Amino acid sequence: MGSTAARLEQIGRDVANCSLCPRLTAWRHDAASNPPVSHFTERYWARPLPGFGDPNARLVVVGLAPAAHGGNRTGRMFTGDRSGDFLFAALHRAGYANQALSRSLDDGLTLSGAWVTAAVRCAPPANKPTPQERDTCACYLSFELRALTGARVLLALGAFAYEALWRLPEGGGRPKGKRERFSHGLELPLPAARWLADDGQVLLQTGGSRTLLCSYHPSQRNVFTGLLTAEMFDKLLARARELGA
Repeated sequence: MGSTAARLEQIGRDVANCSLCPRLTAWRHDAASNPPVSHFTERYWARPLPGFGDPNARLVVVGLAPAAHGGNRTGRMFTGDRSGDFLFAALHRAGYANQALSRSLDDGLTLSGAWVTAAVRCAPPANKPTPQERDTCACYLSFELRALTGARVLLALGAFAYEALWRLPEGGGRPKGKRERFSHGLELPLPAARWLADDGQVLLQTGGSRTLLCSYHPSQRNVFTGLLTAEMFDKLLARARELGA
């Protein structure tokens, strides 16, 4: 089966080479071709973004999608935008990140015990992927969650990420069950699930051992209006640490 790190690296390569969604493919290239003045001299990544972090992560943070002039520019999820400023500062306070700020792919940021990813891997127009684009991209989130066998807590940033996770068996989807309405602080134990590798060995088995947590997305609007505060997010990360112990 290979190591977890090797599996995640292969998933990352598959993600970066994806062009399944024509609208998103065109938009990420258009954004790179028309940068704001502040990034005019920079060369954009302009490809789908892999997840990144610790292969032995206990916590998986799932966002919405890369920002057109954030991750789409830098090549790393949540790097170089206001949402990332909020997220990495919080991860640093909680002991998951070695530094509080991430500006570029080679800025020295490393995560310990955490993996950061998103429901959709390309920057979408107006930060709004379509349901079809979400579902097309779902396979990559599924592959990551299966590879991250040590993960015990999935933290959904916003209702879109919650919806994406809900639809995956790895994220707690219950096709015949009642779905809880998204809310900040929502905590759901995930149902038992079991997947086999190609050789028949158990690759991942959960029996209520994973928990889904929900947070408002750390968007600039949510943070500036006070809908999401640093104290609120720190409390969730403390709970994630407790659940992942």
